[in-house]
Amino acid sequence: MLSETIHALQSYIRTTAAKFRETERIGPFLATYYLEADSPFLNYAIPDDGAVPTGDDVDALTEAFRRRGLLPRLEFLTEAVPAAEAVLVGRGYTLERRVPLMICTPDDLVDQPKPAGISLLTPKTPDELRKMIRAQNLAFGETDPDQHLDPSPDQLSGETLSVMAVGETGEVVGGGVATPILDGATEVAGIGVIEEYRSRGIAAAMTAYLTREAHARGGRSVFLTPGAGQAERVYGRVGFKTAAECVHLSLV
Repeated sequence: MLSETIHALQSYIRTTAAKFRETERIGPFLATYYLEADSPFLNYAIPDDGAVPTGDDVDALTEAFRRRGLLPRLEFLTEAVPAAEAVLVGRGYTLERRVPLMICTPDDLVDQPKPAGISLLTPKTPDELRKMIRAQNLAFGETDPDQHLDPSPDQLSGETLSVMAVGETGEVVGGGVATPILDGATEVAGIGVIEEYRSRGIAAAMTAYLTREAHARGGRSVFLTPGAGQAERVYGRVGFKTAAECVHLSLV
């Protein structure tokens, strides 16, 4: 059962990574390119499940990213492609990090207390979504938080679930999303709170809000990959449990 879940989640990640991006098939790899930005976190490849790439496959992938002026980079679940990492490392790729993939089922979800002085709302208008995205940009330390504020079509339609944390003065101080549900799976992502409002339980409350809404819409496997620091502990309070490992590899 776990193996089926892992492959289903890897398939989901592969499908959603290709959405709104240019893709290129290179041997057993699907390379995805985000045309509006060269961030390595938006441009990466995913190997096919069970793939055993050759050195030539890896070299072709590297060349495809170099040709575009991008950092050659991959993200994938190690359990879904157990042989790939060794081949990539043998070709010079280095490990950026190993990230736990955490899942929360409807039975595991733990309600969180309402943060004092904070309201959690679903942004619906383009202006509300832009304010949420700007708060996320600030939370993640973007140099210019006023860049790339336009919401995606999925956010505008409501297919992507969004939540924003609003302070008593009306300032949007955080936000997050849950991606469109596909075959019962959805990813909670982009949970961010601006620095002066952290350690108040806002991130956990937003995560629970999105997870509850996703479950209500039929999401059976709500998953996320926590960032550094205390994020894994925060998500654990909400009911997320580690089920797999996501590996990030790149070639400088």
